[in-house]
Amino acid sequence: MKKAIILFNLGGPDKLENVEPFLFNLFYDPAILNLPKFLRFPLAKIISNRRAPTAKKIYQELGGSSPILKLTAEQSNALENKLNQDDSNNEYKCFIVMRCWHPRAENVIDDVKAYNTNEVVLLPLNPQYSAATSGSSIKEWKDICKKNNFETKTSTICCYPSDGSFIKGHVQEIEKNIKNIKNYKLIFSAHGLPEKNIKKGDPYQWQVEQTVNSVIKNLNLNNLDWILSYQSRVGPLKWIGPSTDEVIIKNSNLGKEIILVPIAFVSEHSETLVELDIEYKELAIKNGCKNYIRVPALGTNTNFINSLSSLIINKDQNKFNDNLYPPKVKCPNQFTKCPCL
Repeated sequence: MKKAIILFNLGGPDKLENVEPFLFNLFYDPAILNLPKFLRFPLAKIISNRRAPTAKKIYQELGGSSPILKLTAEQSNALENKLNQDDSNNEYKCFIVMRCWHPRAENVIDDVKAYNTNEVVLLPLNPQYSAATSGSSIKEWKDICKKNNFETKTSTICCYPSDGSFIKGHVQEIEKNIKNIKNYKLIFSAHGLPEKNIKKGDPYQWQVEQTVNSVIKNLNLNNLDWILSYQSRVGPLKWIGPSTDEVIIKNSNLGKEIILVPIAFVSEHSETLVELDIEYKELAIKNGCKNYIRVPALGTNTNFINSLSSLIINKDQNKFNDNLYPPKVKCPNQFTKCPCL
């Protein structure tokens, strides 16, 4: 059987003049701005126009473009090779679909149809599910399929926050960086969300907590000084916390060495390479930190690629229904945005 694996990621601008249209795509998403279309369109235009100058400065730090497509392609190639190596009974091909920049679902659908696949497997590169990320990407793909009359068996692996090999990947990367460091604060940083999203039933924060708890358990270090925090807060709404910048300031002032782990990002992009590596490092040093270490995103970490491969090949072990293959640990009932509820 031929199986097409759709890898979802956010995407990023490929040149500076595309920063503003990238931001427009981000804010025009109804999962981000939950407004009627006639209101969402002009508001997305205004927000993207206002934020473009600051965002361009960020991407200038990266050489004028986002590296996320290149890095996702490396993950895609590694996963495709691993799948075909591990499962000789099926043929696998990976396709990248970005939510807010190219290649979009509408650009990829024809390639998937031409592959003449027996099954499509949807796999977000967001280990923790949120309606604003994985949920939005999955919905867009299904809408594009319907528009193009593409009907084939489709399976969705919605999340994998505590998968064993995924956790091993994080443990491996942390252990590389924590050796011989005594007086440190281990900070797990995830992208934040407005608090109202969580109150409306989004399981993202709960799933991030499951990831961190599993990593801590598997690190098996005595007297581990750690905290989970959230970054990238924008706008006037109250966001989930504590915020990563405030945690860095507090612990730098206490004389702690900082070890920062991007726990919800599996690919390097502006929020790791600029926000964590440049802005937060400067903040730490300014407040007295003598040693600032940023653990890399998982990228093509062998354990991480093994995790994705196993989730796909052995997905029937996690079967929820004919279309959905979530992890064995289900979200509590109050998280109504979880696709399993």
